Amino acid sequence: MFGVPQYGGSISQNVFYAASDLCSPNSFDPTKGYPQRDVGKDGIMTNPFILMVDKGGCSFVSKVRNAQHSGAAAVLIANTDCICGDRDCHSEGIYCDSEEPSMADDGSGSDISIPAFLIFKQDADRLKEQLTQNVPVVAEMAWSLPTPSGERVQYDLWTVPTDVISRDFFLSARDMVIGLGDSVQFTPHMYLLNGTSNACQYNTNGERWCDRGCTNKGRYCALDPDHDVNRGISGADVVKESLRRVCIWNHYKDLGNNGLEWWSYVIEFTSRCDTPERFMDDRCVADAYRYSRVDDSIVDDCIKNSGGLEGDVPNAMLDEEVKQSQGIVVFPTLLVNNVELRGSLTLKNAFSAICAGFAMGAEPHVCQACSNCYSVDACLDMGGVCPGGAATASRGGGGVSRVTFVLSLLFVMGGFGALGYWYYKKSREEMRDRVRDILAEYMPLEDQEVTTGPEMGVGFAMQPEN
Repeated sequence: MFGVPQYGGSISQNVFYAASDLCSPNSFDPTKGYPQRDVGKDGIMTNPFILMVDKGGCSFVSKVRNAQHSGAAAVLIANTDCICGDRDCHSEGIYCDSEEPSMADDGSGSDISIPAFLIFKQDADRLKEQLTQNVPVVAEMAWSLPTPSGERVQYDLWTVPTDVISRDFFLSARDMVIGLGDSVQFTPHMYLLNGTSNACQYNTNGERWCDRGCTNKGRYCALDPDHDVNRGISGADVVKESLRRVCIWNHYKDLGNNGLEWWSYVIEFTSRCDTPERFMDDRCVADAYRYSRVDDSIVDDCIKNSGGLEGDVPNAMLDEEVKQSQGIVVFPTLLVNNVELRGSLTLKNAFSAICAGFAMGAEPHVCQACSNCYSVDACLDMGGVCPGGAATASRGGGGVSRVTFVLSLLFVMGGFGALGYWYYKKSREEMRDRVRDILAEYMPLEDQEVTTGPEMGVGFAMQPEN
């Protein structure tokens, strides 16, 4: 499964079985699939649908991307091979998969925003049997996170100090950390490369990359954020800052404040020192320490006692970070209850996924108050009070609260009512003035003869008789 799911939510739509492999951008033909459906004049499906396509011919990412461009709300990839040893699956060929295929992003699927699932062959065959007979099939795709054994949700984040994608998340996450409090257990990880595996530890040919990209004589390395080994921030600088953050976390995580000092330091460093000119400026780092209330002597002792950054000696803390980084291929990576978060790392996505990880009824107040709020940032900033006084009708969707809508409607109706009454009174006054003007123009003066009798009212227009 990959794409961008809505944790705690679901998609329920009719399934359409594609008659092509979806390996080219224009290969999807809505007139050649099952069941037959209404197609608009421009050849586009008129209703939302989940597209099912057979595995094979190209990568999973290519299929899902082409399905997304075709208007699909989600994708089901039908496995065409049985799993070896599965007696419930029947295949005409002799080939079988030794294990379930890994449906993972190959690194090029950052533009994919719809979710995709892989289904077993026997399940796909049942769907195909109905769909090819033009029988409508509705599928529901739901996403939930494993609930923790206790009441606390665990989430881990792998990143690097120079990661621009997670920058906005760190700058806005402090209110989330405070709001969730002790109900979660957070562990940060610094993504580092094993210099020994990259032939940097015993490099003797003078390669510049290993000199500036690594510490401890090539043991611990990081990618050069400037992509220029001769100037700017080096990989070795990234390793040093990573070790600072590891030391800060290890000291402050158990002091009863949920590691808030770590978050404060990351925010201060990111806002003050995240430039090529100031990244390794000791004065800037000292300011970040001071404003986040981190004791710099504790950090310095930690760096020294763990093995330091100089010489061909191991560093215990960096060894652990390298070990924890194995298997991580994309950063930032967020795991909630050991399930990888799909989609971009934003405050709203992370908060929704963390809240979805709680068992039913065990969510903290801030999850109940802010998960469905139109503005999660504002709700967290207000300590769990959703602007407008109520949550929106659906999680993640735009809109306003019911109370806000009713009050706004009454306000508009009252405004129109007042405006109508004012216009009515103004019109009556104008009409009265116009009538008075007309009467004043045609009524005879007091010293003139007034005609009486039945002709009164029209006599003023008659000529006198000679």
